Amino acid sequence: MISDSFNLPPLLQQEAQRCAVKLGVSLEQFIISAVAEKVEILAEHHDNPVFTELTYRRGAGGLAVPILHGTGLRVQTLAIAAQKWGLSAEQIAAEYDLSETQVNAALAFYAAHKQEIDEAIASEVALESIHNV
Repeated sequence: MISDSFNLPPLLQQEAQRCAVKLGVSLEQFIISAVAEKVEILAEHHDNPVFTELTYRRGAGGLAVPILHGTGLRVQTLAIAAQKWGLSAEQIAAEYDLSETQVNAALAFYAAHKQEIDEAIASEVALESIHNV
């Protein structure tokens, strides 16, 4: 039984209990499910041997989002800086405190995955326009 294995901080336990009730499962089932989800996410290996400066993380929608290793900066952010704002790799590096190597790797990844990243950018722009109405 989970409660014998460890103690959750009271506020976390209350929130977990609320979620469990909302889902119609026991607290133990909820915790097992949550841990299984997290283990699955951590077990996924998204690193690309061609683009070693990049990795992936789960975005808000659960989709894998390409980011620069160790920064949390999304490739699409740097693509927007280059494409929309017209910044050079050197300017982007200075603006985001990155090396030019990192910026060039992100922009090369963008070039190789342009359609998918442009679609992600368009989706965010559409969401922003809905929220700004």
